[in-house]
Amino acid sequence: MGKNAKQTGQDVAALAARLLNNSSASEIQRKLAGAALTQSRTGKQTGAAMEDLAAKALADKRSAAETKKLAASLVSQSNKRR
Repeated sequence: MGKNAKQTGQDVAALAARLLNNSSASEIQRKLAGAALTQSRTGKQTGAAMEDLAAKALADKRSAAETKKLAASLVSQSNKRR
């Protein structure tokens, strides 16, 4: 019952790929982008550590809109029981 079947959408996957190819992307953006791409077209869920990082990025008012978009996608794909 705790399994979350959501997957990364095409728009978020495209954003993630673009950020991974951008040399000026932050370390957090790269981590979130890698996790989002891992969940694209798979049944994988966001792990607890990545979910925590994404939640912190969402809560940080200094986070860029792109960072928050990736973070929101990852949080929505986390285990429902957490």
